[in-house]
Amino acid sequence: MDFVEVPVSEDASCGNTKVKKQKNGKKRREKKTENIPEEPQTAEPTDSSLPPTFSISDIKNKQRRHLMFMKLKQEKRKQKLQLRKKRKQEREALGDKAPPKEVPKTIENQRIYDETTVDPEDEEVAFDEGTDEFSAYFNKLVNPKVLITTSDRPRGRTVRFCEQLATVIPNAHVYYRKGLALKRIIPQCVSRDFTYLMVINEDRKVPNGLVLCHLPDGPTAHFKVSSVRLRKEMKRKGKDPTDHYPEIILNNFTTRLGHSIGRMFAALFPQEPQFVGRQVATFHNQRDFIFFRFHRYIFRNEKKVGIQELGPRFTLKLRSLQKGTFDSKFGEYEWVHKRHEMDSSRRKFHL
Repeated sequence: MDFVEVPVSEDASCGNTKVKKQKNGKKRREKKTENIPEEPQTAEPTDSSLPPTFSISDIKNKQRRHLMFMKLKQEKRKQKLQLRKKRKQEREALGDKAPPKEVPKTIENQRIYDETTVDPEDEEVAFDEGTDEFSAYFNKLVNPKVLITTSDRPRGRTVRFCEQLATVIPNAHVYYRKGLALKRIIPQCVSRDFTYLMVINEDRKVPNGLVLCHLPDGPTAHFKVSSVRLRKEMKRKGKDPTDHYPEIILNNFTTRLGHSIGRMFAALFPQEPQFVGRQVATFHNQRDFIFFRFHRYIFRNEKKVGIQELGPRFTLKLRSLQKGTFDSKFGEYEWVHKRHEMDSSRRKFHL
């Protein structure tokens, strides 16, 4: 085969032209890139900054999931504290020109209005109070006398709860049923001038129910009992209560049903409290839960009052209100709590 000779200058010139073309291409690219604005540099994500679609429940490791939850909780607390300090500084800076504080929305102040709300100055309410089953007590014709009993074969915790209730309610006596039916106990109580029959029921050695029957004509209320704390189980408890008649406080019994329940509780205690004992029994209704507390108070000065809780404490939830004395078969009920119908709204209360 014949070989054709190619001059070196031509190859070099070809190579040079290629290099020049490459340099020209780089220059053009640099010119193009000069006109393009630089993108802002984003900070690298840290452990605390999370994507917006992140959910703690997606973390499969239980310990890491708990740590992340606690971190987020602490961050939220810090943000709340900062907002509070900022608002406080703004209000101090404005002084008298500061706007009024906003009232927070709660379930209580968003309550649905009940048509049966009682007006104390209503004539019909006054007439009903003068003719109901508790009128003899409020007219000071009857002194309260309470019989406290239990279900069959009560356990130690229920027995101690009954004994402590007897120290709270004056003229209260504790007797054990010994297998007697309530229908046989009620006539015996009426013959011995008892005005109330209180039955404490239990489940799994824990008090869980209370039947309160007003004698001799009723009504009878059935309550669910929860959160029972005896005196030994309470922190910062005071000394045992004395025999003085306590003062009674009834809070938030506003409806017709709540008004009758409040009068039923009031009729348990004598009307003339002995202020020397400085003891107060409180029935506080909140969201249809009745919280019972028993305190002793002392005046520190003209503005401050010291309080000691004596115990016991417990919570009641009304299940039914029956006309007359206790009768589980043929009794006529004024009100029965139906959970699926009445608890459809959290802002609807019945007491």
